[in-house]
Amino acid sequence: MPTITEEDRERGYRIDRPNRRKATSKATKAVVILLLLATAVLMLAITIGGWAALSGAKPVQIAFIVIYLIMAWQTARWSRGTLPLAAAFAIILGIFAVVAGPGWFDRDKTGFTNPTFPSNIDGLLTLLVIPIQLLLIAFAMRGFQQEWNVEVEIPLEDDGEHEQHRGAPLPA
Repeated sequence: MPTITEEDRERGYRIDRPNRRKATSKATKAVVILLLLATAVLMLAITIGGWAALSGAKPVQIAFIVIYLIMAWQTARWSRGTLPLAAAFAIILGIFAVVAGPGWFDRDKTGFTNPTFPSNIDGLLTLLVIPIQLLLIAFAMRGFQQEWNVEVEIPLEDDGEHEQHRGAPLPA
């Protein structure tokens, strides 16, 4: 039961977010956060491993890492607006990974700058980004459909009556 603040008493009602209590919403939120963090870690490993070979892509790599960490933090705060952004960035990053992945495997020839990690490792990590982005798109859109933003105003005098209905199933 959420605590009633002084502001709630002044307004005469409290805000309830019933869709955030669902087990499916909590599981989706956890998976989205995990996928965002996994992407950030993979991107960090690719950036560190290929630092010498990235040349002009370093700012883009760092920006993606920071954006994914911010989106994970916002998702942890139940920000439903972050979910479509996560899906959009996943599409963009997935396209980058599809294009860049095979290039890492071609770097084992003479004349290329040697990255910190063997280029095959960077190629594998880059290709691992693709399925993670596909999963992120699916789970982010599922989270968006779960309507985390729905708020119900519950009058304080009816709060006991609401408790009786708390166990009732919520609309899907």
